[in-house]
Amino acid sequence: MNDYQPIACADHERLEFAVLTRQWLEVNVIAGDRPGHQRLLPVDVYTRERAEWLVARTESGEQLTLRLDWLELEV
Repeated sequence: MNDYQPIACADHERLEFAVLTRQWLEVNVIAGDRPGHQRLLPVDVYTRERAEWLVARTESGEQLTLRLDWLELEV
């Protein structure tokens, strides 16, 4: 996992705040097996294998695990 690119601190803090407040976020997934626009409810942010990850639920209830550098947060 040596290709991980850390995200901006402000984006990381926004994700952690969304987990704590159960706030839905609009994101653009730019890599991985679920590319495209997603509306997600962040559940957890954690570090594994020298990368940071987001566990989130979709509106249909599916749980996704996405690397943070795969995400573009929408305003």
